[in-house]
Amino acid sequence: MNNARLLIILTKNLEAGQVKTRLAYSIGNEKALEIYDTLRHHTALVAEKVDTERWVFYSRFLPSSDLFFTEKYSIRLQEGDDLGARMLHAMRTGFEAGFQHIVLIGTDCYELSAEILNNAFSSLEQSDAVVGPAIDGGFYLIGLNRLIPELFLDRQWSTPEVFKESIDILQRINIPYELLSALSDIDTLDDLKKSGLWTIKP
Repeated sequence: MNNARLLIILTKNLEAGQVKTRLAYSIGNEKALEIYDTLRHHTALVAEKVDTERWVFYSRFLPSSDLFFTEKYSIRLQEGDDLGARMLHAMRTGFEAGFQHIVLIGTDCYELSAEILNNAFSSLEQSDAVVGPAIDGGFYLIGLNRLIPELFLDRQWSTPEVFKESIDILQRINIPYELLSALSDIDTLDDLKKSGLWTIKP
């Protein structure tokens, strides 16, 4: 295991009505939960192919059991009032533990692959930051070699401007960065229809 590298996965707890709410509006809470569970399994499958430590941060509570409860993952709880604060807390915890290259992802991207995660870590060998832009204007991945609070604090999340604003911040504070391929998260029915998961129909 590569002790210099840490992959952080932020996941929501598996609760109907609490995940994929925009998607649930179209296909119902139970089907949206099924889609989210599939996305989480895909994320785990991809993560386990990468030479890195892996930490999983749960959104609300530590469940009694889950697919990430194996020797391949360290389990933790998210802290913070919004997504930015939660990402910052997870990143800070990783750097304080001594990791040099930290990549953070969610569990919403069915196009994510081990190759992309490996590319992210390779980018951090050359630059201090790496960002994976999402088609909807956000990002599906962010990686850092040091803590950059400006990327996470006092920001509005879940808007089409998140990626652009993130790049603007990196450029303003002169942080060298690299970009990965743009991928699609699955947040809406349209996203689902364009994905390989559309076989799981309501």
